[in-house]
Order: sequence, then C-alpha cells, then structure tokens
Amino acid sequence: MITTDSLRERWAAFKEENPKARIRDAAQKLGVSEADLLATQVGETVVKLEGDFQEILKEVPTLGYVMALTRNDNIVHERKGIYENVSFNGHVGLVVGPDIDLRLFMSRWHFGFAVSESGRKSLQFFDLDGSAVHKIYLTDKSEERAYEAIVEKYQAVDQSTTLITVPYPEKAPDTPDEEIDAQGFKDAWLAMEDTHEFFGLLRKYKLGREQGLRFAPEGHAQLISVEQFKKVFVTAAEREVPIMVFASNAGCIQIHSGPVKKLVEMGPWYNVLDPEFNMHLREDQINTIWVTRKPTKDGVVTGLDLFDKEGNSIALIFGKRKPGVPELKEWQEIVNDVAAA
Repeated sequence: MITTDSLRERWAAFKEENPKARIRDAAQKLGVSEADLLATQVGETVVKLEGDFQEILKEVPTLGYVMALTRNDNIVHERKGIYENVSFNGHVGLVVGPDIDLRLFMSRWHFGFAVSESGRKSLQFFDLDGSAVHKIYLTDKSEERAYEAIVEKYQAVDQSTTLITVPYPEKAPDTPDEEIDAQGFKDAWLAMEDTHEFFGLLRKYKLGREQGLRFAPEGHAQLISVEQFKKVFVTAAEREVPIMVFASNAGCIQIHSGPVKKLVEMGPWYNVLDPEFNMHLREDQINTIWVTRKPTKDGVVTGLDLFDKEGNSIALIFGKRKPGVPELKEWQEIVNDVAAA
C-alpha cells in the first residue's frame, strides 16, 4: 500500500526536474507503479472507476472516434478509430473493426481511472501490479458527453487516493534445452494448420516462446538484425504493402492492419507516425529478431518476432491477411529478400 502525500510530493519534484518525462518513466524512476502515481491525483484530475470493466468497454463505442493505446516496456502502439463489435466469452474479449482490433484478457484488468491531463481526457486500465493494460483517449472527433456519462455511471464510491498494488512473481525459467523433445516439437511445427496452434505447442512441449524458435525445424526460424528489420519496414512503405503490427501485454493485444508510411528515427525510438497509426519502438532494447515461417492450410505465414534481453516478446509483425486467405506474395518477397541479404 502506497501512502499519498509523500509520493505526490516526489512526483511533483520529478516533473519539475523532468517536464517532458512520461508517467511510466516517472513511475520506474520513483520505484512505484504508474497506477500508484495516478491514484495520487484522485479528486483533482483523476476519477476512480469501479464495476464490471467489460460493461464499460461495451459502452466505449458511444465515444465514437478515439485513440486506443496498448504498450509494453519497449513498444507503444496507438491506433485511431471506432470501437466496434465488442464481445466477451468469459474473461476473453474481442474488439473487431477495421481500425480498432483488440484481444482482451480481463483477468488482468484490476484498476480503472478516468483521467484529464492537459485537456486530454481518457479511460485508463491497469493490472494488479499497477502496470498499464490499455488506454482510450478522446480526440477532437469524440463524443465528450458520452465520455462524461460513462465516468458518472462507473465512478467509484471510494475516491480515496489509496491504492493497493501487488507485484507478480518473476517469470519461471525455461525448461532446460536437454529436457526438450526436440524432434517431437519439430514434427508438430511442420504439422500446424493454423498459426494459433503455435501457443499450444509451446505449452505441450514446455517451451518458452523464443526457446521454441530456437528449436524450430530448419528453415522455419532465422535471426536477422535490427537494420534488416528496419529495411523490411522501409520496403513495405515504399511498395505500399499493408502489414499487421501486434503489440501486447498480459491484458491486451492491439493490432494495426494496413500500410505504414512515415518512418522516423528519434534517438533510441523507431517510429511510425501516420495519421491513424503511431508506433514507437525502443530499438536499443531489442535483443533478437526472428523471421518465422509457419505452415497453415492457406500456405506458409511469414512473421517477424521481436524479443528483449529477458526473452519477453516485444512485438509481432506480419503481412496483412485474414484466415482462409493466402499470405501476400509481396510481403513474403520483402522478408525473404531481406533475410537472404
């Protein structure tokens, strides 16, 4: 449990010295969570929310055109559009539209806030450890009255600044390589008919995600450099080949499907700065990038899988496709040419 007054003062001092710092970076520097910092502003610029977050999300389409933000430590994924086709099956949710495309894992949605910062209004949701799961920002095209109605309806009775966050245990180490049924895993990989089967194979053979790529059949997983990765983006932009960019954390996967155009490098960040889609990728935190080739009923699906130094997934990149439709040959050619260079 974090008490408020001292933390509020520490954060105010930090902002004074670091006026451009993001709240996530401030939280890391101060040794607390992002949700802990937001809680210090309850009663001022922040309103605590309570109730069923699934029900809140079902009302988000009333906000109209908004910006959805999902991130992990090393990538920020921002997509503008309208929340459509919001549905839930138990604790798993879907938002499926041409612009906003999400997979939601509601067991990791523990705290909610309505936030007004420098005139920007948002709904922000956090995991039990206080890390951000998903944020929804109003734009100048959004329905502000619908936003105010959601905040009023789901405003928590308890508007104290106290928040109890609980850290998750550290990730368990991978199974030692020598204990892996390597041939069984390779055979199962080659027998896949859908890319989603891959996660089941990792569980069955007790492999970590990157570990599974190391055990891939020959020719089905290949390491490339950060420069090669950027070459894929540059070439896709030049040839106007639409791609899919997946960014995720424990509670949300957010997907952009479409072209990328304006690519900008700023310090350690590699950015896509398009009107509807922004990506901010910490390229200095990328440890490995794998080209993966997985068999499906529709042919081979080619992807890029990025990992940090701890083996955590940063992002997944594919050519734009839908189930039942073969992968774009233009995407396959771009990746194969870059990987062969």
